[in-house]
Amino acid sequence: MIDVLGLTVYGDVTLYDFVVAFLVMFFAVLLARFATSNLRRALSEKLKKDQLELLLKVVNFAILLIAFLSISPLLGINLSGLLVAGGITGIVIGFASQSVVANLISGLFLLWEKPIKLGDQINVDGISGFVEDINIMSTIVRTYDGLYVRIPNEKLFTSKITNYVANVARRFEYVVGIRYSDDAEKAVEIVKRVVEDEPFVLKNPAPVVFVDSLGDSAVNLVIRVWAPVSVWYDVKMSLLSKIKVELERNGIEIPFPQRVVWFANELNLRTEGE
Repeated sequence: MIDVLGLTVYGDVTLYDFVVAFLVMFFAVLLARFATSNLRRALSEKLKKDQLELLLKVVNFAILLIAFLSISPLLGINLSGLLVAGGITGIVIGFASQSVVANLISGLFLLWEKPIKLGDQINVDGISGFVEDINIMSTIVRTYDGLYVRIPNEKLFTSKITNYVANVARRFEYVVGIRYSDDAEKAVEIVKRVVEDEPFVLKNPAPVVFVDSLGDSAVNLVIRVWAPVSVWYDVKMSLLSKIKVELERNGIEIPFPQRVVWFANELNLRTEGE
């Protein structure tokens, strides 16, 4: 028995053990090359070059390390001394690298699942904006007011992600009030005509216009429209103005809030006068 750097090496190792150990390491090397080459092809366009090379080195090292640990009993190598000697250091490094590993694994899952991609408009934990970059450790989001926010991938992976452009179409809704004296059916037909004349409004799902409620000061119409996500915001901003103009052109107005107030003194005067 020989102790070298905390490794206990026993002398009763046969030629068969050496052959088996050699074959295991040989196939481990082949497996590492196969895994890294496939990862390189799959992720070459999704990761930066330095990030991809780091990932490939980690995968290659992990496969070879697992293979070595599996054959160490065959070679008569006892790693208990080395593990005890490096136990405290391993614990410290483990705690220090916990967040790093969590972000790394989360980044790999994000690349595999693909809930977001570059250019998407997303909302994560109250942070809204455009996805500028997706790294192994973090994701960069440019908010609508021009701020750059770095989101750790662990937080991104475990949070609820709202992707505003993941689907090809998106719906928006208006609530438009008209006077009680106006013709509600006529107003609905006018709004439908304006909506259908908009070139970017989708025919399927079809737009919907209907009387939704009777408010304090107005009859409320609900207008639901679907549009392609690429022009969704522009259509939403322009269509409401067109509806207002067309309603007023046909004598249908959007009323101001109104209240009817009765004064007790006025009622008493009227009663006495009668």
